[in-house]
Amino acid sequence: MTPLAPPVRDIVLLGGGHAHVQVLRSFAMRPEPGLRLTLVAREPHSPYSGMLPGLVAGCYRWRDIHIDLARLATLAKARFIAGEAVAVDVGANRVALRERPPLRYDALSINTGGVPAGAPASSFVTPVKPIGRFLPVWERIAQNNAVRRLAIVGGGPAGVELALAIAHSLPRIACVVIEAGPLLAPGFAAGARRRLLAALRSRGIEVACDAVVRTAAAGELAAADGRRWQTDHVLWATGARAPEWPAASGLATDATGCIAVSATLQSTSHSAVFAAGDIATVVGAERPKSGVYAVRQGPVLADNLRRHALARPLRRYRPQRRALAIVGLANGRAVASRGRAHLAGAWVWRWKQWLDGRFMRRFAELPPMPAPAPAPAVPPALRQDAPEPMRCGGCGAKLSADLLARVLARLDAGAGGQERLSRVEDAAVVQVAAGPLAMSCDGFRAMIDDGYRFGRISAHHALNDLFAMGAQPTFALALATVPVMADAMMEEDLFQMMAGALAVFREHGVALVGGHSAEGAEAGLAFSVTGTLAEPPLEKGGLAAGEALVLTKPLGTGVVLSAAMQGGAEAREVLAAIDAMDASNAGAASVLRRCGAKGCTDVTGFGLAGHLTEMTRAAGVGARLRLAAVPRLLGAERLLRAGFASSLQRSNEQALADFAVAGAAADAPALRLLADPQTAGGLLAGVPAEAAEGCVAELRRCGYPAATAIGTVTAGELVAEG
Repeated sequence: MTPLAPPVRDIVLLGGGHAHVQVLRSFAMRPEPGLRLTLVAREPHSPYSGMLPGLVAGCYRWRDIHIDLARLATLAKARFIAGEAVAVDVGANRVALRERPPLRYDALSINTGGVPAGAPASSFVTPVKPIGRFLPVWERIAQNNAVRRLAIVGGGPAGVELALAIAHSLPRIACVVIEAGPLLAPGFAAGARRRLLAALRSRGIEVACDAVVRTAAAGELAAADGRRWQTDHVLWATGARAPEWPAASGLATDATGCIAVSATLQSTSHSAVFAAGDIATVVGAERPKSGVYAVRQGPVLADNLRRHALARPLRRYRPQRRALAIVGLANGRAVASRGRAHLAGAWVWRWKQWLDGRFMRRFAELPPMPAPAPAPAVPPALRQDAPEPMRCGGCGAKLSADLLARVLARLDAGAGGQERLSRVEDAAVVQVAAGPLAMSCDGFRAMIDDGYRFGRISAHHALNDLFAMGAQPTFALALATVPVMADAMMEEDLFQMMAGALAVFREHGVALVGGHSAEGAEAGLAFSVTGTLAEPPLEKGGLAAGEALVLTKPLGTGVVLSAAMQGGAEAREVLAAIDAMDASNAGAASVLRRCGAKGCTDVTGFGLAGHLTEMTRAAGVGARLRLAAVPRLLGAERLLRAGFASSLQRSNEQALADFAVAGAAADAPALRLLADPQTAGGLLAGVPAEAAEGCVAELRRCGYPAATAIGTVTAGELVAEG
C-alpha cells in the first residue's frame, strides 16, 4: 500500500529485542509521516526470554513465547530484512550485514541482545543466548535418550530456572548448576535464595559455587580449583556481554563492550545511534542485564527515535533502582524477589504467567490491517468488474492470461503475417549469423520490502525463461522504478535492488550491459535477457505421452505473498517463500536435459494449471496430476483455506475448468493451489518414465529438495486426482 507521504528519513532497527518490538508497535499505532522504519533481524521470530524456562518445562508451546517480527513489521509499515549485522560504519551511516550489501540509515537503533560471557567456542558447549540458536540444540538434546548429564554454567536466576525446568521435563537427566561467585542467584533476597536452593536439592540438582570453569572438553568440565564434572553437554547461562563488533565499529562502549548510551538511550559518541537492552549500558545508571529493563526502555526509545528525526528534545529514561525478578520452580509455584523482600507460592506463579501473557498479547492480538483509503463508491451494476482494493506484487500483479491473449490476437491481426507476438514459448528464438539466440523480458513491481532480495528474485525470474528453453544467458538490460523519496533514500533503494540483481547475474556469468531507471509510485524491476542455444531448445510442445511430469520447486508464492501484505502470513512462511524464489533454476535445467527432457517451461504468473495447459495444447497430449504429490510451500494450503489469495487467483482458476477432477472438492486448497501465480517458480518438464526416479534424486542432490514427479503425460484429457 502506498504510504501517505514520501519518506525522507530512514530509521533502521537492528535486532528484534524486547525494546524494538515495542518501537514497531508504537509506529503501528501511530505512524509518523516522512519516516520509514526498517527492521533487520537474524531470526524472523523474537523469543520472550522470560518464558524460555516455561517452554523447556513443557508449560508453553514454541508459538506461545515468540513474537512474529515480519507480521509486526507489516503492521508498522516497516521493511523487514532477515540479516545479521557484522559492523557499523558510523562515518558513512551504514550497517554492514553478513553476505549482502551494507544498509544506509539516518538514525540507527541497536537492540540485538548480548551473548553469555566467557562461553568457549565448542560443539560441546551451547550458550543459552541468543535463544534462537539455543532452541534447535535443546530440541536435539531432549530427543537424544543418550544424554543423561547436563552442566549449566551460571547460577543466576536464568540458570536456576532452566535447571528446574529440565529436571521437570526430563527427569532422566542429572543436572549440575555451576556458579563462579559465592552465592546462588546473587542479587536475590536471602530468603529467596534459600527457597531456590531447597527447590534445586529437592530435584536432585547439584549446586557448585565458587567454581570458575577453566576447561570444557567433550565429556568433562573442569574448574580452576580442580573440581571436575562428567557431563554430556554444557549449557552456558552466565551474565551477558556484548559482541565484539560495536567496539570495533568505533562506538563508545563500557568495559564489557556494551554500547555506552546516555539517559536518552543515545550513543555517547554518535548522536545518530541509539541502543537498548543487554547490548547497551546507560552511563551513570548501570543495572544488571535483564529483560525487565529492555521492556521498560521500549516506550522511551520509540518516542526518542521520532523526536530525533523531527529535531525535538529527547526524553530521559529513568531505570528503576530494583527490578522485580520471578523464578518459576516448574512445579506450579514460583519465587519472587525485589531488594530484600521476597514472595513465594502458587499464586506467584500465576502472577508471573499473567504478566508474561499480558506482554505477549500486546503483539499476538494485533488489530487488523488498516483498510486502504476509501475510493469513490462503485455503482452496484459495475462492482463485479471493479479491481480488488489491495493488489499483489510479483507475478500476482501480472495481467490475466485471457486479457493478454485478446491483446496479442488484436496485435497479430495487423502484422500482415510478417511478425507474430506469441506467448507459446518462454523465450523467442532468433537466428543470427553467429547462431540461434534466445531472448526474453520479464519484470514486476516489488512484492517484498527487502530491496536486495527483491533484486535477486527479479533476476532469477527473468533468467528462468532462458533456462526453461535450455539456453545459456549472456546479457541483460535493466528497467528499474523507484518510488519518490528523499534523494539519498532513492539512491539507496536503487542500489539495493541492483546489487541483488547483479549478484545473481554474476553467479551465472551474465553481463548487465545497461538499462534505464525512473521514478514511480512503487518499486519495480524488469530485465531483458539474451542467451545462446548450443543445443535444440526445450519447447513447451515437446511433451510426449508416457513421460513423467517433474516439478522442481514448491507452489504457493502467490498466496503467501498476498497474505503477507495483509498481515496474515507467519514470518517463517514468508521467509520460506523468499528462499524458494531466490533459488536459481540453472542447475535444474541441466539435470532435466541430461535426463532426456524435450518439453519444459517455468511455472510463473498463470500458475501450474495454466502453464501445463499451454504445454499440453502445444503438444497435443493430456496429463494426469496427483494432487498429493504436488509440493507446496509452508503455510500455502492453510492460507488458502483461511481466505487469502493472490489478486490473479480468480482469473487463473479458469484454467482448472480444463481438468477433470477426481477425489477432490472444487474448493480443495490442493486443487486451487494449481492456479496460484508463482514468482521465480520452478521448472516443469516431461522426463522419460524410466528416468524419472533418477532425475528426481539428482535434482534433490543438486539443491532442489522439493523436486518430485507430480504426474504423467497421457494421450487423453487433463485429470487432477485427489
